[in-house]
Amino acid sequence: MRAVRVAAFGGPEVLKVETNVPVPTPSPSQVVVEVKAAGINPVDTYIRTGTYAVKPPLPYTPGSDAAGIVKHVGSAVTKFKPGDRVFVIKNVSGAYAEFTAAEEAMVGHLDAALSFQQGAGIGVPCFTAYRALCIQGREKAVAGNSVLIHGASGAVGLACVQMAAARGMTVIGTAGSQEGMNLVKQSGATVVLNHKEEGYTNKILAATAGEGPDLIIEMLANVNLETDLTLVKRKGVIVVVGNRGNIEINPRHMMQKESKVTGLILMNASEDEWSEMHDSIAEGMKEGWLQPHINKEYSLDDAPQAHHDVINSATTLGKRVIVL
Repeated sequence: MRAVRVAAFGGPEVLKVETNVPVPTPSPSQVVVEVKAAGINPVDTYIRTGTYAVKPPLPYTPGSDAAGIVKHVGSAVTKFKPGDRVFVIKNVSGAYAEFTAAEEAMVGHLDAALSFQQGAGIGVPCFTAYRALCIQGREKAVAGNSVLIHGASGAVGLACVQMAAARGMTVIGTAGSQEGMNLVKQSGATVVLNHKEEGYTNKILAATAGEGPDLIIEMLANVNLETDLTLVKRKGVIVVVGNRGNIEINPRHMMQKESKVTGLILMNASEDEWSEMHDSIAEGMKEGWLQPHINKEYSLDDAPQAHHDVINSATTLGKRVIVL
């Protein structure tokens, strides 16, 4: 099969398409999927550089998210059969390929209303969004409460907006461009602000009667966490989803407001949490409120450009995917 391979860690140029890569064979608990679209996540670029905490053995095929059609199933698989439309959250062989293998627990049925491109945008973004908002932020993610989603125009942010709106929350989303702001508004946000504008935090306070949001979902903690601590409502919760460096904070803000700061790594989820996430994602697809937004499509050969774009674009607008 054709697949992108990385033989040495480095820049985007190390992503090479090979044509003689063996099609994966499923173990008893695995599913082999014919990939129609593969999602591109920022973490894919970190792993490729070799600086990420987890380094796969070389050579490897990048990518965790995919969507396609089940080709083969292992002998112990019970939830899927050949021909099923599915999405993949995490795989064992790489997503930037014509076929990928995944454990049954990391695969979900793809609703007929969603395209394969949208299916490739479900995995890491939507499951991360759910775990951030509804598990780590569970005590505050209830109807009538307010949530601030920093960087709401990205794939995780938009999923958070859609989930929070579906739960009846007042959703305040920020983005860095008018196009991003429009997208956040279309996804269900009540108030949308440009985080590049002077004084936007005053508008956040105004939208929450001066008290601040009950819950903050933070996509870039190294830039915003100190501000979040001054904004969050008394006894509020801040969930850190993304971070790209160090930041100095004043813990007195936490003391004064008795607020909580927590983080998450999706793959730390428990078996019960995976089950809860699968059920909610399936419900969102069925009811129509979960709609991954596809920003741009690439071919396998365009993988280096895709990796460049996902990190270097001035604004983030949903999900970038490779289409096969």
